[in-house]
This record gives sequence, C-alpha cells and structure tokens, in this order.
Amino acid sequence: MIDKIAASVADALAGIADGATVMVGGFGTAGIPGELVEGLIEQGARDLVIVNNNAGNGDTGLAALLKAGRVRKIICSFPRQVDSHVFDGLYRAGRIELELVPQGNLAERIRAAGAGIGAFYTPTGHGTPLAAGKETRVIDGRPYVLEYPIHADVALIKAERGDRWGNLTYRKAARNFGPIMAMAAKRTVASVYEVVELGALDPEVIVTPGLFVRHVVCIPRTATQAGGFRQAA
Repeated sequence: MIDKIAASVADALAGIADGATVMVGGFGTAGIPGELVEGLIEQGARDLVIVNNNAGNGDTGLAALLKAGRVRKIICSFPRQVDSHVFDGLYRAGRIELELVPQGNLAERIRAAGAGIGAFYTPTGHGTPLAAGKETRVIDGRPYVLEYPIHADVALIKAERGDRWGNLTYRKAARNFGPIMAMAAKRTVASVYEVVELGALDPEVIVTPGLFVRHVVCIPRTATQAGGFRQAA
C-alpha cells in the first residue's frame, strides 16, 4: 500500500546529506514551507546550496538557515530586500556565494530540469554581466544566451491539501515555484494543512501528482493562519 504520509518533519527530512542542493518553495513570504526549513536546521545538514526566489526574510525560516552557517551558496533572483539583513551581512563578509538569476530564467531552469530539457536559449540577460562566460547565439536576428537546468537533491514545498499517494493542491499565490521544484528534485517533501482520503481530490484540480512527491507532512494551521485564510478567502 502506498502511503507517503510522514509521521514527523524529522522523519521526512532524515538523510539529507551535507552539500545537498535544496530547492525551497516560496515567493517572498508566500508559500514558504517554514516548518520544513526549521526541520532542516534541526536535521543538521551543512554546506548546502539553496535555490529560492529570495534570500530570506528577517531572522526566521530561510534567513535562520543562513544565519546558522549551513548554506554555502544561494541561487536566487531577488536576494536583497528591506529585511534581508542576514544575507546582506554574510555576502558582504564573503561567507556565502550568490548566483543571481533573472526570475523568468530561474523558473525556466527549474522547469527544464523536471522536463528533461538539456539546455535552452533565452534573450534575458544578454549583454549584461549575468551572461558573462556563457554561450551566446543569434537566432532570427536576436541574440540569445544558453542556460542550463537546475537540478536538486531535495525540494521543500508547501501545499494546501494532499493525500497518502502524494497528490497535491495549492492555494493561490502559495503555489508559486512548488510544482516545478517538485519535478526538478530527486526527493520532494511537501507540507500540507490537510490530508484527505484518496479520491477526495478531483483529478482535474491536482497540480502536483504524487509521482513527484516522496513525503507529505501534515502541519496544523495556526490560529493566525486560519484567521488570515478566512479574511483572504
């Protein structure tokens, strides 16, 4: 019987190795799998390469992982914002590497990994320092830059509902990079607010099929989250 429901965050994250490339879903603070990131801090893996749209907010979640000195490199499109002081300090001190990727390129490089695409040409970044050292080509009179997929050992994503086969649905902006990250990683761990019975999720609304998910962890919604959910609904 297939049952991908993990008993705890610790169980779901067991075995993540030092030096792993870890994709973390989220766009700003929307859809960040906070409990999974906290679990990764407790799990202890070091020298990580993190793939995320941002580089952490405040002192919690991804920022806390950076502050703990567990990240060697971050690949993202928007590393600096008003509360990115943890990343700023580490970067200025030369204690973390940054690979800056335009947001569309970031999404497509992740998607390409899941789709089995070896590389692709894009006009984005041509003629800028972001294209330095990369192969370029003129296609139909327009210059393009060759970009390669981003593969990951692990993806940590946040969904709304899931079943024991690992099928997932998302809620609005919390969806963001989750579906493509699940496809690009060897192992995907998803947190959900609700685990439902098989058949309760309409196949037409399942966004991430269970084929791409290794573990599902149910995280009860807090009173604050529940209030925000009702207000935004």
